[in-house]
Amino acid sequence: MALFDLPLDQLEQYRPPVEEPDDLDAFWARHLDAGRTRPVLLAAERVDTALTGVETWDVTFAGDAGHPIKAWFTRPAGTDDVVLPAVVEYLGYGRGRGFPQERLTWATAGYAHLLMDTRGQGGQHGSGGSTPDPVGSAPSAPGFLTRDVHDPETYYYRRLVIDAVRAVDAVRALPGVDRERVSVVGNSQGGGLALAVSGLVPDLAAVVASAPFLCHVRRALAITDAEPYAELTQHLAVHREAEEQALRTVAYVDGMHLVRRARADVLVATGLRDTVCPPSTVFAAYNHYGDLARDAGEAGPDREIAVYPYNHHEGGEGFHLDRQLRWLRARVLG
Repeated sequence: MALFDLPLDQLEQYRPPVEEPDDLDAFWARHLDAGRTRPVLLAAERVDTALTGVETWDVTFAGDAGHPIKAWFTRPAGTDDVVLPAVVEYLGYGRGRGFPQERLTWATAGYAHLLMDTRGQGGQHGSGGSTPDPVGSAPSAPGFLTRDVHDPETYYYRRLVIDAVRAVDAVRALPGVDRERVSVVGNSQGGGLALAVSGLVPDLAAVVASAPFLCHVRRALAITDAEPYAELTQHLAVHREAEEQALRTVAYVDGMHLVRRARADVLVATGLRDTVCPPSTVFAAYNHYGDLARDAGEAGPDREIAVYPYNHHEGGEGFHLDRQLRWLRARVLG
């Protein structure tokens, strides 16, 4: 894929006007308050992974509307009596939590690691998921982006963001976790969820988001026809009268809006040839990250962005994981 977006010098200065809903804060406060009326931990059962270096629990927690959400909780073996910093990880589009043996990086780096399953997903990539979505949808395009996109109250991604926040609540309720040192990480859809959570949970230790989805959605629709954004294009090609309402709904979950409220330091990554989550959409969120703190006269969170000029949606892969590990260690492990 050739370069198709703005030149890097323009991306670094790209701060599009914010068009967030007037009731954005009240909207999220209402849904967060409703979610937190229920106990968050529903079950945590130790599982045998046949691995000797880590210990794993099959966790169920109460997500949006109390729906049971599955997760794997993994920590270094022999640390039951040690309070560890935690990493909550969110998955990419179409993935489920798979097998606990598949994602060991953060636990073997010394963190307690909670890998959140994604409701209704797990049928497109990886080793499957374990969490059904009990909520139906009005007519939508194949995939998840347009499920109930005409109503922010029932929109799929509104519910998924609440799940993601409750995953932070869940890890903080587990034994042996340092509640003050919880970070969130993710790639693609997972990166978008990590950025959304950064604006809704004010006391995170750090945020790591690579090639984040659901940022500056209006821009994405204008410059890419790649999935998953193409789902919304396809849907609006049929429901021609619904554009204004659909874009208003998506604005509630747009990372460019939510990250303005972020307080935690962040490491972001983008590939300049990424048509799935175009670099200008990533820079739009990055450049607005922590705006409200700076507007209030505070220093605001530290921000770093890794740019991979010759990469598509795969970004820096293992090269960037090394940077993530070292970056997070410096901020959390000391």
